[in-house]
Amino acid sequence: MNWILKKILGSKNERDLKKMRPLVEKINAYDEEYKALTDEQLQAKTQEFKDRLQQGETLEDIELEAFAVVKNAARRLCGSEVDVIGHPISWEMVHFDVQLIGGMAMHKGMIAEMATGEGKTLVATLPVYLNALSGKGVHVVTTSDYHSQRDSEWMGHLYKWLGLSVGCLKNQMPPPERREQYLCDITYGTNSEFGFDYLRDNMAYSPEDMVQQKGHNFAIVDEIDSILIDEARTPLIISGPAPYSSTQYSELQPAAARLVRRQRDLCTRLLQEAKELLDAGDQDEAALRMYQVFEGMPKNKQLMHMIEDVKIRKLLEKTQMAMLSDMRKEQARKLRQELFFTIDEKGHDAGLTEKGCAEMNPEDPEMYVLPDMVSAMAELDGDTGLSPEEIMEKRRAIQEDFALRNERVHAVDQLIRAYCVYEKNVDYVVQDNQVLIVDEHTGRLMVGRRWSDGLHQSVEAKEGVTIERETQTLATITIQNYFRMYDKLSGMTGTAETEADEFHQIYGLDVMVIPTNRPVRRVDLNDQVYKTQREKFRAVIEEIKAAHARKQPVLVGTVAVETSEVLSRMLRRENIVHNVLNAKNHAREAEIVANAGQPGAVTIATNMAGRGTDIKLGKEVVYLDEKDLQSKEFSLDSKVDGQPLRKLLEERPCGLYVIASERHESRRIDRQLRGRSARQGDPGVTRFYVSLEDNLMRLFGSDRISNIMEKLGIEEGEVLEHPWLNKSIETAQRRVEQQNFMMRKRTLEYDDVMNAQRGEIYGFRSEALTSEEPRNLIYHSAEQAIATHAADAVALKTEQGIHEFIIWVNTTFPLGMREHDLPDEKTADSLAECVMERVKKAYDLKARHESADSFTRLERHMIIQSIDEHWQEYLRSMDSLRESVGLQAYGQRDPLVEYKREAYHLFMDLMDRIYEEIANSMFRSGTSIEAIEDFFRSLSSMQVRHPQASALAAASAQAQRQPQNAPPPGMGQPMGAPPPGMDLPQAPAPTPIRKAVPKAGRNDPCPCGSGRKYKKCCGAE
Repeated sequence: MNWILKKILGSKNERDLKKMRPLVEKINAYDEEYKALTDEQLQAKTQEFKDRLQQGETLEDIELEAFAVVKNAARRLCGSEVDVIGHPISWEMVHFDVQLIGGMAMHKGMIAEMATGEGKTLVATLPVYLNALSGKGVHVVTTSDYHSQRDSEWMGHLYKWLGLSVGCLKNQMPPPERREQYLCDITYGTNSEFGFDYLRDNMAYSPEDMVQQKGHNFAIVDEIDSILIDEARTPLIISGPAPYSSTQYSELQPAAARLVRRQRDLCTRLLQEAKELLDAGDQDEAALRMYQVFEGMPKNKQLMHMIEDVKIRKLLEKTQMAMLSDMRKEQARKLRQELFFTIDEKGHDAGLTEKGCAEMNPEDPEMYVLPDMVSAMAELDGDTGLSPEEIMEKRRAIQEDFALRNERVHAVDQLIRAYCVYEKNVDYVVQDNQVLIVDEHTGRLMVGRRWSDGLHQSVEAKEGVTIERETQTLATITIQNYFRMYDKLSGMTGTAETEADEFHQIYGLDVMVIPTNRPVRRVDLNDQVYKTQREKFRAVIEEIKAAHARKQPVLVGTVAVETSEVLSRMLRRENIVHNVLNAKNHAREAEIVANAGQPGAVTIATNMAGRGTDIKLGKEVVYLDEKDLQSKEFSLDSKVDGQPLRKLLEERPCGLYVIASERHESRRIDRQLRGRSARQGDPGVTRFYVSLEDNLMRLFGSDRISNIMEKLGIEEGEVLEHPWLNKSIETAQRRVEQQNFMMRKRTLEYDDVMNAQRGEIYGFRSEALTSEEPRNLIYHSAEQAIATHAADAVALKTEQGIHEFIIWVNTTFPLGMREHDLPDEKTADSLAECVMERVKKAYDLKARHESADSFTRLERHMIIQSIDEHWQEYLRSMDSLRESVGLQAYGQRDPLVEYKREAYHLFMDLMDRIYEEIANSMFRSGTSIEAIEDFFRSLSSMQVRHPQASALAAASAQAQRQPQNAPPPGMGQPMGAPPPGMDLPQAPAPTPIRKAVPKAGRNDPCPCGSGRKYKKCCGAE
């Protein structure tokens, strides 16, 4: 039915295009009208549009006219010269009709999918100009600093001619200069620059330090799939040095390295036994040995060589499936226990076995075994011969022992991952005594990024480089949640359709496929499938040699740095001159890619390198004439000069030849690589080479292809090629894409919990930073703290509760309250109202002795410091919760539900602690010694001499030391000792603030006295 409806009504994309085509005609009509205007009159249109918006018109009212102005301005600039990153470029661009459609799609908050070479950079000028007229700011997000600077200078030529200001964010740019860039009408920058500026703004100590003062109005994301999908796996994190940094990684590295060597030797012996058993005809026992090797070292080269044989591969896969059944789970466990550790390659995880624990420390095998803390605690609770103090002491000892062992085991697991899962020159490179992560999608170095949870330190220990100090999270946000803050979001890319569901589910963005300006003249040849990588690489080199001989430019795409270097060595042996572009050699990226289309050029690049830079063909490699280019039929069977194109491809150059050394796990990345060829109607050819040893095929997709090879009797060196095989490979890619999407979605679901809390905290902090009266926030915090303690006191329903409440009040505030000062009817509300009234009077008295401006700054600092200190502690707690909550799955509970529940309680506790901290700070700081002395003198003798008024004495004792986070110069100073002559009694040091009522368990009676369980009463969510 859907197919029939599409045939009758057309797809949604076709219907959208049909609606926009009449609008293109109107834009072109305005453009013809504007040709009669002088330059000054056309430039005056910008101010005219701004005035019309001020008078109540909307952006949609002026959209078509604004687009026409941009197109007309681009035509007038033709022939002019603009300096782009030190190179003069002649402006020769005018918008095509399809580019006008792309501009309208982006203005509507959609993703415009446009093929490589269709001029996406120019398309963005249309919605950017239109939305910048509102004065609210437009952010153009790019994939690199190079593209930000290039596009801001290149397209800025057009914007500035029309009277708009353009800014560009650069790495290490100081805040004052950065603020100026944000105040421009249009600001270019990378996603990390925008995201980190948002986090830094929420760590600022004055409004002047905030740079994103225009907020988040409209963003256009270039290469939106790369930024919002590929990079969305890693959150943006601002870190600071941790108070404690473990040295276990360097200490445990020798033992872990020795363990890996023992495992490697064990796997070699097991494989030798497997070969002997296969020769003897005992396939079942041989399969068990291979199963053990796969569980212990799945990337073992001997194992990879053995399973090149399709029969052996099928035998191993059959055994793996059998071991997952309930009948053989125990056998599988015993086989794994014969190893030193196990590796989960798909999950990038590792874990010690009992044998491995004993090998790590033969003298004390239990050192690397986690104790059963639950059983130990239960046994302790059942011991009636111990006093409560002894039970608490033993509890603490059990918890400390568990934490110590857990940290040690975790460090060993991470070291094993570093040795067996993460490969040098694939996942990371070592440069300048540093381990730098390689982005798996772009092939670029992720400078400044570090793996979390000790993995980076483990890789540093493995490589023998300096192990950097551990860090703690100060502020964090995911890419998804940052970009969902914008009032309107849109983007452009050459490949988004395959991820349309994710864009819609996560960001609410629809994808619109824009037709090309000229028909696509690219021939996509069938994949060539080989048994082994060795055969595949040989075939790739032979194909490069043939193309090089006929002077056809070749771009070789690789997934990993290591593959690019292997192919480079092979080409050097063949004396073929070539360029290599990977994470180790990216300085000349734009230059190398721009020259990749010259006759006979050979360029090896990681799949995404050079994205955003056009590859322009030399004239000698485009032999098709205009008649051929206009032909609608263009395939291997097309006739050129009376001969089939299939034959001519082997004889003459036909555009850029893109050769991919393997399939990426994402179809979208493969499409991007194909898109490097055949821009703007140029001819081009692409082909992918695949082997059964490639990671994608080995982990997700080799079953069907292995069967086909076996049935056809494919021998070593022979190639398999058919359109059906392409579909099988795409099926494997879809599996991985779905798995990755679910991982990103799950990560986002966890961060959504944090995002709501982050909004509350940052809103509170921003209000404190910008409010003219921060004192209102201080009063609110004090009210919340007093109300909590009053409720706890009343819940006890004893005189002791009221007595402890008075002690807390007098310890926190200089009030000198007695029980008779409290109202007769002692409800929580009446107690809180009575105390708060006195607090306000005392604080107003204190404020009268302070310098007004300085005191306001001090109040802001007091609130912000309390928020920051506790928020950073909270982030550490949430990191720990995120790691531990996964264990809930073993109890048949959804970890996400448990995470939300625990996060709620932790956040409520966080807010209580922030309010408590602010209340404690109210009377413990001042702007000057003189103000403090005047305040003391103005207090009544009753308040000062009351035995419970220990707050001032505590403050004077505490203030002899400089506080850890002292306010900036000019923000005031901590309260000093009381003025000479003031008779303060010697009071004991203040006791820690504790709630009068212990925290109730979910099944305990509710403290409010209702008689119901806590979870059914006050604890109900």
